[in-house]
Amino acid sequence: MSFLSRLFGGKEEKLEAADLSVLGTDVHSHFIPGIDDGAKTMEDSLALLQEMQLLGYKKVITTPHIMSDFYRNTPEIILSGLDAVRKAAQQAGLHIQIEAAAEYYLDFDLEDKIKNKELLTFGNSYVLFEMPFIGEPQNLSRVVFEMQMAGYKPVLAHVERYTFWHNQWEKIEMMHDKGVILQLNLNSLSGHYSPATKKIAEKLIDQNMISLLGTDCHNLNHIALLKESAKLPYLHKALKINNLLNQKLA
Repeated sequence: MSFLSRLFGGKEEKLEAADLSVLGTDVHSHFIPGIDDGAKTMEDSLALLQEMQLLGYKKVITTPHIMSDFYRNTPEIILSGLDAVRKAAQQAGLHIQIEAAAEYYLDFDLEDKIKNKELLTFGNSYVLFEMPFIGEPQNLSRVVFEMQMAGYKPVLAHVERYTFWHNQWEKIEMMHDKGVILQLNLNSLSGHYSPATKKIAEKLIDQNMISLLGTDCHNLNHIALLKESAKLPYLHKALKINNLLNQKLA
């Protein structure tokens, strides 16, 4: 039995695949080759972009990892990679728009980048950041405040995936109340990460707390999973969230 068969083999209701073109823009992916754990080669990048175009996306804002201990990417590295991908995509006849920002890991180096105004942003000064999966960083509230004071709008990547908050819903509410924009991974709705993550993702949708939907796509397996996730009722519901920001980024 294949991975997808195991994942989607239960009794959950399936619908016709949702039309992802209503989102217009994807805000979380790893399509610049060779600089993080996403696309490895330019051929990988082009295959992923072609699939995103076929799914109906008009634009992708790809977000390579910046992590001081592992992925030491800089704006210069990312923007150079973006330029190469754009040229290759044009030569391949793809029409999807490609922009780049970054997915910043919340470490102490991030505070220096904020102070020095070195952050790559998208849209209206949005900054995508993620936390460690092992526990809430001690400097979380301070970093959020520093971003906001510097004129940035913090976007917390895949908020549903932080298991240390699964039994502390009030922590997610606190982030939301502080003005942190919450981004949800569409594939979380499949149970891909865990059943508990799926449950939290559904609750976030029910509570209308999500402002950005992303694929967090790294490879073609994620594309295949997304095509199946598009048939799930909660993904259909997610596309109807009031005031989604994706459409405003086209």
